[in-house]
Amino acid sequence: MREVQQKVAQAADKLGLHANAPSLTLTLLSEMGRLSDEVLAATANGRRPFRPTEGWEQRLADLAFTVINLADQTGVDLATALDGTIARHEANTKPVDDLPGW
Repeated sequence: MREVQQKVAQAADKLGLHANAPSLTLTLLSEMGRLSDEVLAATANGRRPFRPTEGWEQRLADLAFTVINLADQTGVDLATALDGTIARHEANTKPVDDLPGW
């Protein structure tokens, strides 16, 4: 993950894509909207089961790039942060095998 975060930071430096946290947060919302548009298009506004569209991978990558760029700009080490999130989920979530009916 650190390697990916460093790669995104270098690309953002090279391309001038660094911005402040509020701007990147708004960009994140915009990218989420575009990803949501892909879901709506793929499902005919919820009338069909979801199957990834041709643009799905790119939209998801755009969202990831923005999240990683935001982390870099705010001094968050995503590898460490994700380790903490996984540990928290493991501590607070029962395994599926322990749930009734599974």
